[in-house]
Amino acid sequence: MPPYVTLRLTWRPAPRIDASMGTVIASLAKAVAQIGDPVVLRVLAKSLLWTLAIFVVGGGIMLVSLYRALINVGFSWSAEISGVAAVLITLLAGWFLFRVVALAVLQFFADDIVRAVEQRHYPAACATARQLPFREDLSNSVRGMGRALGFNLLAAPIALVLLFTAIGPAIVFLLVNAVLLGRELTDMTWLRQCQPGENRPAASALDRLMLGGAVAGIMLVPFANLFAPVIGAAAGTHLTHRALGTPSSADGAG
Repeated sequence: MPPYVTLRLTWRPAPRIDASMGTVIASLAKAVAQIGDPVVLRVLAKSLLWTLAIFVVGGGIMLVSLYRALINVGFSWSAEISGVAAVLITLLAGWFLFRVVALAVLQFFADDIVRAVEQRHYPAACATARQLPFREDLSNSVRGMGRALGFNLLAAPIALVLLFTAIGPAIVFLLVNAVLLGRELTDMTWLRQCQPGENRPAASALDRLMLGGAVAGIMLVPFANLFAPVIGAAAGTHLTHRALGTPSSADGAG
């Protein structure tokens, strides 16, 4: 009788995935290490205040509008039930829009984050970086917010279909926001370093996807989600300069 042959199958990440994962983890670690930088803390405070202000004002307007609309269409037998429904819908919309609003707000202060990272780690690149005019900053922010809102709205029907799986909607939104965040967080640096007319991003699609996925995951964690956009912007700076082959200073390399 022929001898028995035992096959043992093992799975290992492809070298490119493994290298990309290591690059993203290293970039995130450097970003977290610089969170105590006074410039980073100021941007964090400003972005949080603006984000909260937008949610307070926008949430208040939405709550009142929904309450009146539900009462007018005779949604319920009492004003109290309409009020509860309006609050729940407003909270759900707030959770859905948090990533969009937080990222859009951060883009107005992104230059400060990118500059702080570059001054510490890549001073030569910082000295030659392009200063974006306010109009271009505003345009980039509006486009980024539009992309985030549009892709999330497109993903909503798919998430709704997968609602019965419990985890399906979370996976759908995580993947969509991983792609979006990876692009936005690296573009913040790339736009300062690229020449006019250059459209191809420096970081690879895999690196951007992994960075976006990591930041999107952090955004799902209460309290940590407040720091996620700033950490992501700093990590995106490291990721972009690594892709560009920018030499780091002795202090930043440590």
